[in-house]
Amino acid sequence: MRLRSDIFVSAITRRLFARGDFAAVERKGQEQAGAIFIRQRFRDGFETLYAPAPQSFFDEEQGGNRLFEVRIDRKEPSEVREALDREIKFDPDLWIIELETDDIGDIVPLAEVRPNPLG
Repeated sequence: MRLRSDIFVSAITRRLFARGDFAAVERKGQEQAGAIFIRQRFRDGFETLYAPAPQSFFDEEQGGNRLFEVRIDRKEPSEVREALDREIKFDPDLWIIELETDDIGDIVPLAEVRPNPLG
């Protein structure tokens, strides 16, 4: 069973604060099952955007856990903002979390990139 979106967001922000980094909820979405997008800000001014991984990344062993994929990697904040604005038009119930940390490896569960069987 998957954690509610609001509980998942709360857990991520608490974990970041506990290790001395910063996190903020930029946009609150639907509490039960709103999609979650994560904006990672770096000291050099660039950002990475993490989005929910496609369902094809999930298997029975993961038990409904949330997985994320890199949608935009270390680009200008305006590019990330434009992508998020497009997502909001498509799904107004989404969450946006902003993280200021250099390492999210133990905070955000990333989907493993699988090779394309079609080449």
